[in-house]
Amino acid sequence: MRSIPAVAAAAIAATLLLAGCTATPDGGSATSTPTAGAAPVNECAEPGSASDSVTVTGDIGALPTTAFQGPLTVDRTERTIVSEGDGDEVEFGDIAKIDFTIYNATSGDQVFTTLEEGQTPLALTVDTATYIAGIVNSVACVNEGSRVVSVIPPADGFGAAGGNEALGISATDALVMVADIESIVPDRADGEDQPVQDGFPTVALADDGTPTVTTPEGAAPTTTQIAVLKKGDGAVVAAGDQVLMQYQGSIWGSGTIFDQTWGTGGPRTLNSAQLIPGFTAALVGQTVGSQVLVVIPPDQGYGAGGNDAAGILGTDSLVFVIDILDTQAAG
Repeated sequence: MRSIPAVAAAAIAATLLLAGCTATPDGGSATSTPTAGAAPVNECAEPGSASDSVTVTGDIGALPTTAFQGPLTVDRTERTIVSEGDGDEVEFGDIAKIDFTIYNATSGDQVFTTLEEGQTPLALTVDTATYIAGIVNSVACVNEGSRVVSVIPPADGFGAAGGNEALGISATDALVMVADIESIVPDRADGEDQPVQDGFPTVALADDGTPTVTTPEGAAPTTTQIAVLKKGDGAVVAAGDQVLMQYQGSIWGSGTIFDQTWGTGGPRTLNSAQLIPGFTAALVGQTVGSQVLVVIPPDQGYGAGGNDAAGILGTDSLVFVIDILDTQAAG
C-alpha cells in the first residue's frame, strides 16, 4: 500500500534543510535539521572575500563546475551573485523554486545537488523560521533567473545540530552552495472561483489560505468525489509529474486534521504517481492555480488497514483540500 506520498528526491532535499520538524504526509513526523542559534534572522547576505573566491562556471539550470581552495571559514554567510537575472526580486516570505548544489567547504566534496537525473528543484520558503538561515539568506534579495554562490558558516548551517551525517558534514564544517533561482511561486491557488457543488463539504479560507472544512451530516460517499473550487489557467498535471502543492487532509465527520502543509513548513513537492489512488485522481488532469476538494472512501485511501500513524481507521473516509502551485515532469 502506497502512502501519501512515497518520499521523492525533492522531499529529501527539503528535509535536509528544514529548520525544525515537519509532519510527514502520512501523518507522522520527520526529524529535520535545526538552525544554529536561538533566533535565526532574516537578512540579505552580502558578498565577501570567501564567496568572491569561489569560481563557478556553466549554464544556469545545469550542474555547475565549482572550484575553491578549502578549507573556507567565515563568521557570517557571504553571498556573491555569479549571474544576475532580470525577474522579480525574491523577498522574505516568498516561495522560491531553486536548484542548488552543496559542497563541504572543508573537504571540497559535493554532498548534494538537485541538478542530477531523478532530482527536482526545491520549493524554498524564504524564511529562517522554516529553512536554515544560510540557505534562506543566500536566496533572498536577488532576482529570478540569478545564480549565486554562498559560503555558509556552521552557525547558519548545521552547527547546532552537530553536523549533518546524511550529507557528510561535521559540526565545524562550513558549506559552499551554488543556487539557481528559477522563479517565485504563489503560496496558494489563485484560479477563478467555481460554483459550489451540492453535497460536498464546505471550505472557508483564512487570510493565509488555510482551509477550514465542514462536512455535511450523514455518511460519506462510497466513491471518490472531486470538486474544483478554483480553476487555474496553468499547466495540466500529468501522471508521474512532480507537483508542488499545499494540502490539508481531514477525516469525514470528525473533521480531525491528520496532515497539512499550512503551518508545517509550507508547500511540498509530491509525485502524482506515488499517492493513494483517490489523491492521484484529484490531481491528474487538473491545472496549476487550481484548488481541488476530494472526498476519498477507504478503498481509494488507506484501505481496511487504515493508517495508525495518522490516526486513520480502516472505515474512515478522507477529505483533502489541495492547492496546485506548480507541476513538472519527473527528472
